Amino acid sequence: MLTKWKVVAALALLLSGPAFAADEPGISATEIKIGGVFPFSGPASSIGLVGKGVIAYIQSVNDRGGVNGRKINYIAYDDAYSPPKAVEHVRKLVESDEVSFMFGQLGTPGISATAKYLRSKGVPSVAIISGSSKFTDVASYPMITTGLVSYDTEGKIYAKYLTKALPNAKFAILYQNDDLGKDYVAAFKAFLGKDFDRKVVTASYEVTEPTVDSQVVNLRSSGADALVIAGTPKFAAQAIRQASVIGWKATVIINFPSGSVGGTLAPAGLDKSVGVIVGTTNKDILDPTWKDDPGMQTYRAFLDKYLPGVDITNGSYLTGYQQGVLLEQILKQCGNDLSRKNILAQAKNLRDFVVPTVLPGVKVNTTDTVNMIWTQMRLQRWTGTSWKGFGEVLDAKSE
Repeated sequence: MLTKWKVVAALALLLSGPAFAADEPGISATEIKIGGVFPFSGPASSIGLVGKGVIAYIQSVNDRGGVNGRKINYIAYDDAYSPPKAVEHVRKLVESDEVSFMFGQLGTPGISATAKYLRSKGVPSVAIISGSSKFTDVASYPMITTGLVSYDTEGKIYAKYLTKALPNAKFAILYQNDDLGKDYVAAFKAFLGKDFDRKVVTASYEVTEPTVDSQVVNLRSSGADALVIAGTPKFAAQAIRQASVIGWKATVIINFPSGSVGGTLAPAGLDKSVGVIVGTTNKDILDPTWKDDPGMQTYRAFLDKYLPGVDITNGSYLTGYQQGVLLEQILKQCGNDLSRKNILAQAKNLRDFVVPTVLPGVKVNTTDTVNMIWTQMRLQRWTGTSWKGFGEVLDAKSE
């Protein structure tokens, strides 16, 4: 009789564990369901390729047997960079698909539109593809971690660089008229203080506009010697090309979301992009420095197998790959405790984790006090054939 009760007690303990399917949505003995939303179409489709990279990496994980004995069932939808569609898809993922959590959702407008709903449902949204500074606030967004260096930190790094490199110059900022673009303007205001109005001229654009040519012409007329482009790849490419066409010899800086060779510089013209600067965490696949680098060799082999024929110069695939590496590590740290609480806790408990494709010195350290996965970056300049880094690795404390 005693033995029977021991068996019953052991079974009850097993069934009460956090990974049991009846207790945790999206979890079974053999799989974990995870949701994602990306702009696979629409005005930001070039960065939607991040999602393709994530999906491909997850397939590679599943081919290796999954994580801790479970395959990853990653369900990703296309919101075309439209907040209403993002809301529709996120609700479907939570209420119909019953995902365990969201991973890698891309697009500041869509993330903003769905954050309150996900919080109300207790669903973590891990490694969102947005650097919007508001999402780093744990009190306001306790269920989120961000997958990019914050735009505020990035913007201050650019402001500091330009102030040193061109101390007497005027700076022009072309920005996307949403949280993404406005963060960079705010960063320059915070860094320059009372000198902002004297040193900076700005122009905005909407993602529905066909081109930003007129904005670039107007900014040039201000006499600025530097142009900072804070937006998405399509418009960054247009701005680089237009600046070259009108003969504006400005120092051009593009933000990290537009830092892809294939997604931005090639459409702008590789020759027209010579000298363009970007802050990044990543090694460049075109840079011969990394030809024999084990991490980049593994990445090339991954592309050949899981994304054959894609443009390897498009950095969005690399961002997606790195996101997948982070997802795998977080799930490994979770062990068999796949409760939403532990998933979020482990996403905020990465310690000196090194992603093999990032620049030397860049490590991932997350905490429960700031919603950031990446906090470091280095400036790079386009030579015409590859990105070349210069200066030191900078972080949130050195901007």
